[in-house]
Amino acid sequence: MFRQKLDYIHSNPVRRGYVDDPAHWRYSSYRNYIGKPGLLEVEIIDF
Repeated sequence: MFRQKLDYIHSNPVRRGYVDDPAHWRYSSYRNYIGKPGLLEVEIIDF
């Protein structure tokens, strides 16, 4: 269920049309989950 909620949060900026890729949303932890640096340090939760 956690993964479902995380996917929902990461895809919100795309659904709203703010960005084409969730990695382009500056304030998202999505970048951390794909191995790129984000604005904040994020503890990655292993599924």
